[in-house]
Amino acid sequence: MADTAPARNHMVERQIESRGIRDRHVLDAMRLVPREVFVDPGMEEFAYDDSPLPIGEGQTISQPYIVALMIESAEVRPGDRVLEIGAGSGYAAALLSRIADSVHAIERHEGLTKKAASRMERLGYDNVTLRTGDGTRGWPEEAPFDSILVAAGAPTAPESLKRQLAVGGSLVIPVQHDDQHQTLIRIRRTAEDAWDEEKLCAVRFVPLIGAEGWAEDGTRAATNHKPAREVPLPEMIAEAAEPLPDVDDPAFGVLFERYGDRRVVLLGEASHGTSEFYRARAAITRHLIENHGFNIVAVEADWPDAAAIDRFARDLAPRDTGEPAFNRFPTWMWRNTVVEGFSHWLRSHNARIPDPGARVGFYGLDIYNMRGSIAAVLDYLETVDPEAARIARERYSCLTPWQSDPATYGRAVLTQRYRDCEAEVVAQLRALLEKELDYEAADGAGFLDAAQNARLVRSAEQYYKVMYYGGAESWNLRDSHMFETLEHVLESRGPDAKAIVWAHNSHIGDARATEMGAVRGEHNIGQLVRQRFGDEAGLIGFGTHTGTVAAATDWGGEMEIKRVRPSREDSYERLCHDAGGGRFLLDLSRDPALRRRLEKQRLERFIGVIYRPETELASHYADASLPRQFDGWVWFDETSAITPLETEPDREGMPETWPFGL
Repeated sequence: MADTAPARNHMVERQIESRGIRDRHVLDAMRLVPREVFVDPGMEEFAYDDSPLPIGEGQTISQPYIVALMIESAEVRPGDRVLEIGAGSGYAAALLSRIADSVHAIERHEGLTKKAASRMERLGYDNVTLRTGDGTRGWPEEAPFDSILVAAGAPTAPESLKRQLAVGGSLVIPVQHDDQHQTLIRIRRTAEDAWDEEKLCAVRFVPLIGAEGWAEDGTRAATNHKPAREVPLPEMIAEAAEPLPDVDDPAFGVLFERYGDRRVVLLGEASHGTSEFYRARAAITRHLIENHGFNIVAVEADWPDAAAIDRFARDLAPRDTGEPAFNRFPTWMWRNTVVEGFSHWLRSHNARIPDPGARVGFYGLDIYNMRGSIAAVLDYLETVDPEAARIARERYSCLTPWQSDPATYGRAVLTQRYRDCEAEVVAQLRALLEKELDYEAADGAGFLDAAQNARLVRSAEQYYKVMYYGGAESWNLRDSHMFETLEHVLESRGPDAKAIVWAHNSHIGDARATEMGAVRGEHNIGQLVRQRFGDEAGLIGFGTHTGTVAAATDWGGEMEIKRVRPSREDSYERLCHDAGGGRFLLDLSRDPALRRRLEKQRLERFIGVIYRPETELASHYADASLPRQFDGWVWFDETSAITPLETEPDREGMPETWPFGL
């Protein structure tokens, strides 16, 4: 038999431990018990997927995470006596046997009981006793039990099971209510005739058939996760949603602890002009930096502009670039009070780090500002290699007629001269990279900045060419550049580097789960990060129902404060609104039943720097599958517009400080 220990370890690390299971007894047992023994022949290759699998008799083996959650919730310990109802294939009983002193398990289907007993004998698990019978009546002759676990949904917790608990013991059971909506609950017996009850989470199990459960009258199919009439989605969302405190509450970031072990965390936004999205991202980022060692903040902004914040935050001297940072349309996207406040916090945080190389950096990922990038490359070369600067200036001169008007350049590239210009840009990047060792000796801290600007010129030159033609190619080139920039920054900061990315939902949500990827053939940085980093990536989207937003009507137009229309009835946003609650986090991997129902594509709203309410359906909605697009979803029911620095009342007539100086 093949060694499946690596697969078990991976399952525990990525599916169990990373989702909050901390009980070492549970984790050790799951690393030890071979799940492939407990699935039907031909299903072994799927044994370590985080999903239920069929085992015959219309039953399933529960997904590993749910089994782990139930055992941890039951607080099973060495020396305990445990009763399991609904033994199925025997997997949960096997896990329990590696922790408890003895396990008694009841299964309603005799065929499954025999198979489970055979597996226990094969593995040598001799502290498990199985029998076929009515699980709702328990096993009174073997009572009391320290823990009882029920792997089927009951109308209420059977009185017989409650009575068979030892005082201080716990019963973990799914209880069905509201048209088959099930909630996992924990019941503790606190005294001879007293029990406390606690709700844990929403789940989906087969019905618990028996004298104190459901009648077997043919009206309910014994199949996992298939209720006869589904509970309304907003109710399921309300059950799974984790309320968030006010954004300014220091506790806001605590709920995002679950993403602290990721290498890259991407934080989205449903518009480029909503205050709550910016404030939430700043709060989450502060928490992850302070508590989990993240040292890179990478944003959907131009590299040269973001470098102004980076140098300010890391206490490096400002560069005279000839024009202020973030001074091009849309200025409010980064020249706003939240970003300014975050940059000052970052500077204060970095001031407490003695090693300059360990300080948190702020980097731009985007491609637009070719003009600024050329200036940055030349500025760097003038310092470390004036002769190289002279050659670079000549090479870049073929681009200068179009630096201020990329669309004009798009038309110009149709000529032969384009090919000559392309070659010069590539030659300049190659020349810069070839001198890496020399430049690091002269100015190690600045090399990453200059090299990335040279790459940006090359990518921007390509981008403005394909922009002329339109289609998916320009989008893909832009997001590929952003992803490659992120990779370069991670590499430059060393093997322990951890990054937080701020970008629009359309960039950080996996494009394969939207019509971007399925219909238009576009990819994005979220998809590329998932493909590169797998479970070490966390993709978090943001949404809202209504409110105000800072946006323009046309590209290059004036910023306006616009009213966001209430979300459409056929959208994800309306489901969240109908769930109630002003702010919450929806962990899209936590409730398998909810995830399955949300996977069906629905409309999702995307507002960029342009917002046209009068054409909202055509302009701002697209089909998406939310759980495949994101790992988490942050919801603000009503939101307000971001405050640009230039329009803040208290600032009138006041000079701005670097890095936002005019």
